[in-house]
Amino acid sequence: MMTTELLIAFLASTAGAATPLVVASMGELVTERSGVLNLGLEGMMLMGAVVGFGVTLGTGSMVLGLLAAAAAGMLMSLVFGFLVLTLQTNQVATGLALTLFGLGASAFLGRGFVGQTVEPMPHLSFPVLSDLPFIGPLLFRFDAMVYASVALVLLIGWMLARTRLGLVIRAVGESPHSAHAIGFPVIGLRYGTVLFGGALAGLGGAYLSLALTPMWVEGMTAGRGWIALAQVVFATWKPRGVLIGAYLFGGVTVLQFHGQGMGLAIPSEFLSMLPYLATIVVLVIICRNPQTILLNKPMSLGQHFKPD
Repeated sequence: MMTTELLIAFLASTAGAATPLVVASMGELVTERSGVLNLGLEGMMLMGAVVGFGVTLGTGSMVLGLLAAAAAGMLMSLVFGFLVLTLQTNQVATGLALTLFGLGASAFLGRGFVGQTVEPMPHLSFPVLSDLPFIGPLLFRFDAMVYASVALVLLIGWMLARTRLGLVIRAVGESPHSAHAIGFPVIGLRYGTVLFGGALAGLGGAYLSLALTPMWVEGMTAGRGWIALAQVVFATWKPRGVLIGAYLFGGVTVLQFHGQGMGLAIPSEFLSMLPYLATIVVLVIICRNPQTILLNKPMSLGQHFKPD
């Protein structure tokens, strides 16, 4: 039986589990809105996780660790952007290669960090609000990244819908040739969205090694980069859909741990696969209606553009 304390713990843990997915998915959403498909999120998150952990461990500054993680993600995305935007390589193949590179490079860089820990990201405390029964621990006792991820969704949603920059990004994603014809710098703008997506992927990875499990473990993203990619489709390229999808996945992820802790007579292997099974089921349901997918999908997603 779930008590009030268990319910609060479950909901609070869900927010933590969802945060790296929200951050990484929002970066990919902006990238895809400009017409670029980056399948290298898994590798970028791993590089962000290992670099963020290493810098934090060496300097004692979590801020520097987060900045370094964002820079690592941007560096990898810059390589991706040069290959697909300048050299016009295949976006799918290049993204997959980047993921494989991230898996190997992060394992190599993290060899000296195995078994070491850092102080976890501190939780914020709000006077009076944090002490409120039920509401306090549920809404006002998280670390800064949890609040920043929600603010990021609102900010990007507003930017894409209400600003000139958002309109240009969407225009480039729909028809880069038309956007180029009226004077928009398509390649430059796509470089910007790719770098932005890489920075957020690095931050999402750093959250894993600095907050959720404040240590470095090889392959610690455990497929979250792929889940983040799937969430963009699940959300039909809408920011609020990303937030909903991330919290659903986070809830299922946390449910497996609570289920094991409550002694449910279910094999642990089945509980561990629940988050990924839920993702597959949701995608299958969505894809039964092609019109839902096509509703907001950028028309030039994954297609090359070469200025005349």
